[in-house]
Amino acid sequence: MSETTSPSGELKRGLKNRHIQLIALGGAIGTGLFLGSAGVLKSAGPSMILGYAICGFIAFMIMRQLGEMIVEEPVAGSF
Repeated sequence: MSETTSPSGELKRGLKNRHIQLIALGGAIGTGLFLGSAGVLKSAGPSMILGYAICGFIAFMIMRQLGEMIVEEPVAGSF
């Protein structure tokens, strides 16, 4: 297993090829879901936009809480 800290005790920062690929895959899936929702919007109407906004807000709050946890106690490794 490789070390996740540098000799000075700070975390290493860097993106590997697999990280870039996963970011690109997530972007492609997100775009596909957004474009694919046009048919649902046509049949369901404005209620679909409300549901989309509610789910987006929940995802935003989860990411914000994860960010606060990371800032509170930055450690090398997973949770």
